[in-house]
Amino acid sequence: MLMSEIEIITDGGRRRRWSAAEKLRIVEETLYDGESISAVARRNGVAPNLLYRWRKLMLEGGSIAVAEDDSVTGNRTVREMENRIRELERQLGRKTMEVEILKEALDKSRAKRPTLLAQPLKPGGSQ
Repeated sequence: MLMSEIEIITDGGRRRRWSAAEKLRIVEETLYDGESISAVARRNGVAPNLLYRWRKLMLEGGSIAVAEDDSVTGNRTVREMENRIRELERQLGRKTMEVEILKEALDKSRAKRPTLLAQPLKPGGSQ
């Protein structure tokens, strides 16, 4: 079995950096002009999959997500975080109640313990 030579050709160009204003303008074209995303992408020199991504980010998270190219926190993640917060608050409430009960028990045990100074002296001066 002979191995043939394979030549790999790479695009030597750099990635283009899009400003937030450019991204928003291009995404707005897809929303209001009624043209297909592919046509808008071709006209602006953007890969269609990138334009789909920008559009999804903008629709989910607004212009801030598009500007920073960040992902948007999904509803599921938010619900999980809210559930975790509720659980932690519940545990905190339980620990606070335990502390209050222990404080009351300590105060009651101190009140029941007689002190020598509080006892009256016997007549005659000795105990």
